[in-house]
Amino acid sequence: MAAGPAKNRTNLRSGYTTGSCAAAASQAALEILISGKQAVMITLDLPGGGNIDIPVKGVHCQNGQAVAEVIKDAGDDPDVTHGISIFASVELLPHTNIIIEGGPGVGKVTKPGLAVPVGEAAINPMPRKMISSALKKVLPSGKGAKVVISVPDGEKLAPRTLNPRLGIIGGISILGTSGIVRPMSDDAYIDSLVPQIDQAVAMGHQALVLTPGGMGARRAKEMDIPEDAVVQTSNFVGLMLDECARRPVTEILMLGHIGKLIKVAAGIFNTHSKTADARRETLAAHAAMLGADQYIIKQIMELNTLEASVELIRDNQLDQVYYSIADWVSRRCQERLGRDIKVGTILYALNGEILAYDVRALEIGRGSGWQAKL
Repeated sequence: MAAGPAKNRTNLRSGYTTGSCAAAASQAALEILISGKQAVMITLDLPGGGNIDIPVKGVHCQNGQAVAEVIKDAGDDPDVTHGISIFASVELLPHTNIIIEGGPGVGKVTKPGLAVPVGEAAINPMPRKMISSALKKVLPSGKGAKVVISVPDGEKLAPRTLNPRLGIIGGISILGTSGIVRPMSDDAYIDSLVPQIDQAVAMGHQALVLTPGGMGARRAKEMDIPEDAVVQTSNFVGLMLDECARRPVTEILMLGHIGKLIKVAAGIFNTHSKTADARRETLAAHAAMLGADQYIIKQIMELNTLEASVELIRDNQLDQVYYSIADWVSRRCQERLGRDIKVGTILYALNGEILAYDVRALEIGRGSGWQAKL
């Protein structure tokens, strides 16, 4: 059963991502192109299952091309893209390929280390999958489509996002891994996160896995870690550690992408980019401790993302740097907890590859009976 943006248990209304808007607009445009139907609502399938109803503001067709407009609704989240128009222009192709491009207001990637290759429109992998899936529901057999996503206010909004810093120029990114925007009010969001700990303890787990988000949760599953032992922290690593310390938790495995957990190694326990960011500095410090020369340190300080560090570190035989960072993540968490809870850390890259872990991570995994694939 489809549902629109909903109230969560703290009475904050959820919304939908720019990726969902782009997919809904694409489907609406294709529907008028194929059948002449002017959709006022699209029921969009969500990546994690279920669906959501997204209103269509307008749609028209002319000269074999259709354009649909969807208004981004971020619910009660303080999202800079709330209320903007997202357009999809669609035309049929005589083959089965689906081509997705960015138009005005959608940024272009100019630096490596992101989920989208250099030179391509900043439409992330999951939104691309959602757009393709929405189109395939409507496409006739043997036909494909070309889609151009545009955001008229995108270039104006881009300076209020991280895009300029990441080397994405000319507009915003089309984002979203779940299709849903959940309100980020700190108190309400933390209240929605803490029950995960209570549930894990109630299920008999004294060893928990803390991970920033869905990517880490999927990685934990691949490592045969029980799903009900995994707790997502979002950016609130420190506060979630505090809550663990108030409960009968004896061991914590920190599992996360290098770009998130490296902040914890520097003592930064709210990992939101607006709070603090010492990723390059921390990586540079650990590299220097392990003997990296000035030229390598300079390269680290000029990195676009921490993901881009993987090749640089390997080319210079400095893999031990990540192990040093993993050790310090565990140390910082241990200091924060203030009581006898064993903490271990596993760091991974964007492709899921394990970059490093510490001895305590191995001990926790083995002691808990997890067949961690390290």
